[in-house]
Amino acid sequence: MEHFWEYLQNLTDAQAIISSGGFYLLLIVVFAETGLFFGFFLPGDYLLFLTGLLSAAGLIDVPIYTLVLSITAAGILGNYAGYWFGYRTGPVLFKRNDSFFFKKRYIVVAEEFYAKYGGMALILGRFFPIVRTFAPIFAGIVKVDIKKFTLYNIVGSVAWVSTLTLAGYFLGRRFPQLKDYLQYIVLGLIIVTTIPLIAAYFRKRITKRKESK
Repeated sequence: MEHFWEYLQNLTDAQAIISSGGFYLLLIVVFAETGLFFGFFLPGDYLLFLTGLLSAAGLIDVPIYTLVLSITAAGILGNYAGYWFGYRTGPVLFKRNDSFFFKKRYIVVAEEFYAKYGGMALILGRFFPIVRTFAPIFAGIVKVDIKKFTLYNIVGSVAWVSTLTLAGYFLGRRFPQLKDYLQYIVLGLIIVTTIPLIAAYFRKRITKRKESK
């Protein structure tokens, strides 16, 4: 059991994923986080940024264009898996009991995000934890047209992967010393990507209080 929790902890550590699992584990993590409901806790954003940064430093023995194309493909396939899962399970997910790997409120968050942004939620949602995982699942639940879903899926994955991975890569090339401050960079990325979700949560609480008065 101790080894299981240690392994689980490593899956939330972007640097551990890259250093211990390498290229293929990186692809598996991206695939899981972009469509499998139990992958919501995986470190997508800073994993991509860190991948670009370490690639620039020569610590990943895979060309940057291969990284970007492969990770993009993993993100696209992950969303398809999430869509299929939501399509097949449908409203049953809303009746599922909460567990460590699944919370009904995550589906609700994705639903509200989708209600606000429509199909663009599948593109914008790539840049937000939890929404990134559950938006394609909700799209499957409401049976979004597969052609439209495919367009949003491809555009979203290309934008997400290219923006974060290439940002890390070019910053790493421009400022090689950045690799010595990885822990601060990771912390900053976590804060930046979490703030919108916290803000949305408090806005919802305030709205509910006003409606109850």
